[in-house]
Amino acid sequence: MAATSRALDNAQIAQFIRDGFVRIDNAFPRELAAQGRAILWRDLPCSEHDPSTWTRPVIRLSGYGGPLFREIANTPVLHRAFDQLVGVGRWRARRDIGGTFPVRFPHPDDPGDAGWHIDLSFPGEDCDPNERHDHSAWRANIVSRGRALLMLFLFSDVGENDAPTRIRVGSHMPMARYLAPWGEAGCARMVLDDMGADCEIALATGEAGTVYLCHPFLVHAAQKHRGKTPRFMAQPDLPPAEPYRLEREDSAYSPVEIAIRIALDAA
Repeated sequence: MAATSRALDNAQIAQFIRDGFVRIDNAFPRELAAQGRAILWRDLPCSEHDPSTWTRPVIRLSGYGGPLFREIANTPVLHRAFDQLVGVGRWRARRDIGGTFPVRFPHPDDPGDAGWHIDLSFPGEDCDPNERHDHSAWRANIVSRGRALLMLFLFSDVGENDAPTRIRVGSHMPMARYLAPWGEAGCARMVLDDMGADCEIALATGEAGTVYLCHPFLVHAAQKHRGKTPRFMAQPDLPPAEPYRLEREDSAYSPVEIAIRIALDAA
């Protein structure tokens, strides 16, 4: 890969392997973030200009498609970063920004969704095929079936008081060791309050247009909004084009795979 095509330098790659995430500033234009927020405000049951209507701590909107969100999800810098972290040809471009947009509002109540977790990525055999949107029995496994990366797209400026996602730095390592005994079948209904409890906590802050690219095993959590302006963020996955492999004949391991191998003492 030519140096001119690199989105991340060697230090950032090393940080991703060690800490489980990397922050990319200006990953998409602020102007597009503002256009996206306008669409989200249109679909919210409250008014942007009347804080008295912000009666809930969090409102979740479903993923969004269309040209605007497709452009945001597929900027050249993000594509280059995906190549570096996941591997050329090993990921699939998003046609939308899927998952949910958890819009968090300044509010005294606990949001009720601030537990430590990783995002699950595939349905287990015990999932009801008629309940496609019930993720209670979804699973994660040691090769992160169904998810190449967790991504956090900031659609508004997010400071320390604006409910930034909390990240347990380096928690993808003990998480890999936790998942390993479950093999390909993976694990569901995990309680991860103590997973990486001794890790330093980082906050996913930044200006609108910032994207955090995270190892799929990174333990993270929401928190109460203590600021003044609603926080807009999306958390789509990056779909894999092929499974991660922890044994490769050519040793062409991606940084995601390297981190798992280090955690399992296989590197």
